[in-house]
This record gives sequence, C-alpha cells and structure tokens, in this order.
Amino acid sequence: MARRRFFVEAVRNDRAEVSGDTAEHLRRVLRVEAGQRFEISDNQSVYLAEVEGFQKDRVLFHVLERLEAEAPPVRVILLAALIKFDRFEWIVEKATELGAEAIVPVEAERSEKGIAKAAAKRVERWRRIALESSQQSRRSRLPEVESSVSFQRALETAAACRYFLDEERGAPPLASILPSAEKRSPSDLVCLLVGPEGGWTSGERTAAGAHGWTPVTLGPQILRAETAALAALAVIVSAWITGPRQE
Repeated sequence: MARRRFFVEAVRNDRAEVSGDTAEHLRRVLRVEAGQRFEISDNQSVYLAEVEGFQKDRVLFHVLERLEAEAPPVRVILLAALIKFDRFEWIVEKATELGAEAIVPVEAERSEKGIAKAAAKRVERWRRIALESSQQSRRSRLPEVESSVSFQRALETAAACRYFLDEERGAPPLASILPSAEKRSPSDLVCLLVGPEGGWTSGERTAAGAHGWTPVTLGPQILRAETAALAALAVIVSAWITGPRQE
C-alpha cells in the first residue's frame, strides 16, 4: 500500500512540520505516533520522512531521504467558467486529481450575476480543497488555483495547444485533433477553456476564434459544465500518458 503524502511549507536541515487541519488529521484521525513514516513534499521535492514528535498543534518530521518525484505526463491549464460554487468546488477537487497544473475561474457572459465578485472570497477555500486533493492523489506539486479572470483575459492565455470546448455542432472531437504521439512531450502546455451552464454566447465563440482557439466537442450529448471540464481534461491527460515522447 502506498504511503500517505502530505505537503509542508519547507524542509530545512532535514526537518519539516505540518500544522492546522493537516496536523489535526494526523493526530486525531490517523492517530500517528513517533517513528511512523510518511512521504512529504515541499512543493518542489518529495521526501521519505519519519514522525519525530509533536508540539501543540504541530506534527514534526525528520527527513530520511529524498524520493524520485514522478513528473505529470503533460502540463494543462484548465480555464473553467464560473458556475455554482458547490459544482465549481467539484471541478477543483477532480481537476487536481487528474493532474491540472493550474485552475483558472473565468467570468463568462452567462456566469450567474454577482458570482465573480463572490468568487474572490472563495479562492482560499478552493486552494484548501486543492491541497487536500493533492495529498489524496499523491501529487508532487500543488496546482495553482488563481483568482477569477475576465473572458477576454482568459483568451490571452498562451500555449501551443489551446482548445475551446463548445457544445455547438460542427466542432471536431477533442481526441481527433490532439497532437500525434510522436509530437507529444511532458513539457507540452495545453490550455482547455470550458464554458458555463447555458454555454457560450455567439460573441464569445467569435472572440475565441479570433484569438486562435480551436473549437472542440466531446460528442452530441449536452454535458453539465463540471462533467465537460473533467471529461475533456481526462481525454487530454490520457492521450499524453499513452503516447508521450520522453524528454
């Protein structure tokens, strides 16, 4: 069974610590004892560490060795239109599990009124969700969960591959236009732009095309925004897993 992995702020002189909710989970739920071994990450490297002791609301670790950190198969920025917060939280959690490098909330024309303003108060919660999901899925690094941006600003995000997920008929299937296996590399950066409940407006479609985004579809069914985001992300990641070119 794989060891549990936890994120720490820093590793200094082979020592690290966790506090807050993570320390509470270790002590109250897992009932850890001195000498137990876990993996820890400082968001750069992964280490095998041993619980050294406890201080108030902190759990102290002693680093035993550095471990090899597995790189993700591809770098993906998910730009997801703001939707109801319980569903957006689900996007954050599952996109983290699927390996998204960054998650960017986007203010689309059909995002609910006032939701963008309220989103500013949710960013820290989304980052906590990403932290918990990263630990559960044994990521080496946390995803960037950014503050919301305008649709125009989202269109300016640069990448070699930029896909605009659209429910309108006529767009090619996402899987059919991904780079061929021999052209894929773990260093590739892919941007995926996903719309809100109600879909994109005609003006947003026109603007995306003018900025060079490639419209794609997941098929004839109309998917919920959160389902579409995660299904498309899974298609992209699995393509690079099955056929990446090694650096």
